[in-house]
This record gives sequence, C-alpha cells and structure tokens, in this order.
Amino acid sequence: MTEQDKDQIYKEYNKKVLYYFLGKNLNKDDAEDLTANVFVKFYDKADFFDPTKASPSTLIYSIAHNTLIDFWRVRKQHSELDEEIAYKDETLDDILSEETLTELAQALMRLDDRSRALVVLVYYDNKTLKDSAAILRISYANAKIIMKKALSELKDFLK
Repeated sequence: MTEQDKDQIYKEYNKKVLYYFLGKNLNKDDAEDLTANVFVKFYDKADFFDPTKASPSTLIYSIAHNTLIDFWRVRKQHSELDEEIAYKDETLDDILSEETLTELAQALMRLDDRSRALVVLVYYDNKTLKDSAAILRISYANAKIIMKKALSELKDFLK
C-alpha cells in the first residue's frame, strides 16, 4: 500500500472513526487520541492488508472496536458500558458510512420479494434463519440457499 493510498484512506475514514468513538460517549480528547491510535495500528498492518479480500473499512472498524475495548479495560470503566454497546457485532459499513445505508437500501429493493424479506428478517429484525424460514413458510434448507444467493447479489449490487 502506497503512502498516497494510506493518506486517502485516512482522509476518508478519519472523521467516521472519530464520530464512532464520540458515539460511544467518549469525550472529544479521548476520541481524538483513540482515532490517532487506530490509524497508527492501521498503518502498521497496511502492508499485510489484502484489498481483494476486504475493504479498508473492515480493518479500520476491527481496529477501532478493539481499541475501544482496550480503552475501557485499561480505564477499568468497562462495567459502565452498556452491554449492548460493548458486544454488539455490527458491520463496518453500517457504522462508518451513511452513504452505504442508502446504497444498501437501493440494493435491497433490487432483490425479489422473498429474498428481501428473508434478509430483513435476519439482519434487521434479528430473527434466526430457521425462524425466518418458518415465518416465510419455506424450508430451512431453501432459506439457506435463498440467503446465500441474496447476499451474493447484494455484494454484486454494492460493488
């Protein structure tokens, strides 16, 4: 990864990471320090990063999430964190990019009704795939096939 690539990634994600930390109820100084730490760690790992396997935002979110956990652990204030905040597993693009939410909504609308309903039940309503299959009155095996195809189509739409 070239220095220019690193600079571009920093420009694109710096504010998003900062707002991520501010959204976790950190004061501005701590959020800025943690943001700087995230990019130092990202630059250390950038040479090993393979952009064909994931977007830079995936690595940045992972680093940011782990940095936040370490921050609370060191401060011994992790007991004050809401359990949902500390352990909620959200995708990076949903957290870091509002534009992606719009793109995702548009991509969802391009799916057929059954596929869209299945994705919404699983990822937005937090239903299990098995429960979602029962709601849609399809077999669990068929639901797995539909979900795999739908996620693949979403990925293609979002490229």
